[in-house]
Amino acid sequence: CVLWSYLLSQGLKINFAHRTFKWTNEAKGGKAAVFCVIIGFSFVESSIKKLYEYETVSSEPHELVVNNINPYLIDCDNLLIIKSRNKPICDVPEIVFGSMPNDGGNLIIEKEDYDQFIEREPKAKKYIKKLLGSDEFINNKPRWCLWLVDILPNELKAMPLIMQRIEKVKQHRLNSTRNATQRLAQTPYLFGEIRQPNTNYILIPRVSSETRKYIPMGFVNEEIISKDSSQLIPNGTLYHLGVLTSSMHMAWVNYTCGRLENRFNYSNTIVYNNFPWPKETNKKQKQAMEEAVELMLKLREKYQLTGSTLADLYNPLLMPADLQKAHEKINKAVDKCYGQTTFNTELERVKFLFELYKEYTKPMMITENAKPRARKKNT
Repeated sequence: CVLWSYLLSQGLKINFAHRTFKWTNEAKGGKAAVFCVIIGFSFVESSIKKLYEYETVSSEPHELVVNNINPYLIDCDNLLIIKSRNKPICDVPEIVFGSMPNDGGNLIIEKEDYDQFIEREPKAKKYIKKLLGSDEFINNKPRWCLWLVDILPNELKAMPLIMQRIEKVKQHRLNSTRNATQRLAQTPYLFGEIRQPNTNYILIPRVSSETRKYIPMGFVNEEIISKDSSQLIPNGTLYHLGVLTSSMHMAWVNYTCGRLENRFNYSNTIVYNNFPWPKETNKKQKQAMEEAVELMLKLREKYQLTGSTLADLYNPLLMPADLQKAHEKINKAVDKCYGQTTFNTELERVKFLFELYKEYTKPMMITENAKPRARKKNT
């Protein structure tokens, strides 16, 4: 954002670009395989601008002659640089991180330790809650944590195994070089940062495979603790989940999301808070969306009861046909909420969303530009 804003302010023009493709070298041993883009830019603007699109990262390029190429490598306005925002640009529930243990692993109870821990410390059972992060949610890995919010001192003192663990948490925090972490040693029985909602919520994994057509997201009960490897949307509805698990939102993710290696690294301040939601939806449109989402959730549950994980269900090679059809219904319902019926390519979706983003943020830009600058004091 900072780099491109500066370059564009200096008059730089992008004249051609290849969007993401997979490059490999021809070495016999230790072949490299990396994802690349090629950007041809100059201070002299070309009269013909070409954008090379790839259906997949391994496909041959398809040439497009376009009016403009912006830093996101789409035919759209250069002014549309996505900025980090603390709140959504639309009227939707705010998103938050899950809770951070900052405990050296001592408030976490692993699957192999659970039964023995309960047997040795039976009073602890009511303070043990299921724990979810991105990996646990997607791969259905059982994990628990000690959730000791509002525990009474005499109750805590009566559980020696927990006392041993929180003593280790205290030492872990005191050994930190960060002052903020050292201060957390005053309450070693609590997670370092607590953001657990008191309502059911939508969980969004912060890191997810780029090979999936949709990032697996879902509703989670308020009694299940989510850690900071997840993003949470308290009070999220079927409507919100439908939009977030649609091709429309995934098109936005593909162009704006950060990457960890090549995996999606979902950002609240960049991806979610800047996402342009539908302007208005009527009762009929919302009902169609909700029915499609309910079908998707029922199908997920059916397959998960047989042992399939979300990682299995959203693997492009394994995704069940009926679940694919449920997502197609969601896509159609979402497109109608945006007042659209067909998009031939993902690029068309992104151009549409960027134009809508510009419409939503124009009043904000005017307000920001109108703010008076602070005057320097004479010295």
